[in-house]
Amino acid sequence: MKQRWISVAIFVFAPVALMGAARAPREVNWTALNPAFADAGFVKDPSVCLTCHEESITKYRHTTHARAFKASPRTPLEALDCEACHGPRSRHVENPGDELAFGRMTAEGRSAVCLQCHEAGNEQKHWLASAHRSNGVACTDCHLVMERRSNTALLGARDQASVCYACHADVRGQMQKISHHPVREGKMECTSCHNPHGSAGPAMMRRATITDTCYSCHADKRGPFLFEHPPARENCATCHDAHGSNNPTLLLARGSFLCTQCHAYGGHINVPRYNRTSTAYGSGCVNCHIAPHGSNHPSGAKLTR
Repeated sequence: MKQRWISVAIFVFAPVALMGAARAPREVNWTALNPAFADAGFVKDPSVCLTCHEESITKYRHTTHARAFKASPRTPLEALDCEACHGPRSRHVENPGDELAFGRMTAEGRSAVCLQCHEAGNEQKHWLASAHRSNGVACTDCHLVMERRSNTALLGARDQASVCYACHADVRGQMQKISHHPVREGKMECTSCHNPHGSAGPAMMRRATITDTCYSCHADKRGPFLFEHPPARENCATCHDAHGSNNPTLLLARGSFLCTQCHAYGGHINVPRYNRTSTAYGSGCVNCHIAPHGSNHPSGAKLTR
C-alpha cells in the first residue's frame, strides 16, 4: 500500500516540480540554413559587432531581447547575444560581406532561428501546422527584433492591427463598417480571437470552434437553453460577420431578410404570398421572436420569449 501511494505522489507532483525548470533551447544547424556558415565558429564577443554595426546596435539596445540577453541570459545561447540569432560570425569577421546575412535565409530558416527559444511557448505550439507558416510567412514578417517600434511583442508596427492589416487588407475594410468589433477603438485586438502562430481550431481561432471563441466574451449566448436555435448553436458566423457589417449587430443581412434565407416557407404573416402582408419592416422577425439565440422560457418553443 505504501508503494502505491509513493507512485501516485510522483505522478501528481512531478509535473508541478518541472514547471519551474527552464527548457534548453533547440539550437539550429546553421550550415543547413545557409551553407556559407560551414566551418564558422562563434566569436562570443558582442563588442566585435559594434565595430561595424554601431547604428543598428544602438537601436537594438532598446529592445526586449537586448535587455534580457545582457542583464540576465538564461542559457548559453542567450549569452551569445548577437550570435544567438545571427549565427556563428567568425568567417564574417575575417571577411565582411552579406553572404551570411539573416535575410538570405528562407522564411522557414528565419523562423527556425526564432524557434530555438520560442518553440516551447504555449502561443507557438501550433506553429508548424499553422496557416501562416504554410503560406511562407516568417516570424520576422510580423516581429522586428532589431528595433523597438511597439510596446508589445516586438511588433514591426505601432500596434497589432497595423501588422495584421499589412496582409489582411479586406479585414481592414470590414472593420471600417458601421457595426464592427471594437478593434479600432482599442478595446480588443486581432489576437483576442485569433492566434497568429496557429491553433487547433479553424481560421486560427483561439478556441476549438468559432462559436466557442465567441462565447469567451458573449457568455450569455452560450446556454444551455431549453429551446435551442440550431444555427446559433452550431456556428455564430451563420448569421454574423465578426469583422464588420453595415447591418446592426454584425448581421450578414438586414432584419427579416437574414431569417428568410432559411425560413423561406410561405404562409407566414411576414412573407409575401398571395394577399398576405408583405415582408415586415423594422426589426422584422425579432419583433416577435425576441430570443434568436435560444430560450429558457416554458413557452419559448418558437423563441418568442
